[in-house]
Amino acid sequence: MLSPSIRREQYGELEIVTLRGQFVGGKETDELRATLNEILQGQRHTILLDLSNVTYLNSTALGVLIAAHSSITKRGGKIALCGLSESLENIFVITKLSMVFDIYRDRDAAIQALLSSSTNM
Repeated sequence: MLSPSIRREQYGELEIVTLRGQFVGGKETDELRATLNEILQGQRHTILLDLSNVTYLNSTALGVLIAAHSSITKRGGKIALCGLSESLENIFVITKLSMVFDIYRDRDAAIQALLSSSTNM
């Protein structure tokens, strides 16, 4: 069962994972890894991570996101992020992960972009 920090929902061909709180390498980060691995084992090839309620990600959590990105892109899929706070956005810019992940300002823009790109695949 998922903790209150992680919620999954399906939106057409898109799997949306909404995160809340801090992901600092503990149980919550292990649950994030397990959730993403479970999605990757299924038939979904497009994942949106909604980080609008995330206050902090440490290097362990970033590693989980990078591993998921690598796994899904090898399968021809896509993983994107939305709702980053200014501090999270700074982390992604400083680490140059903003060049790796598609990042959208909000959930609606991300859903629209991802669904339109999946119909073109």
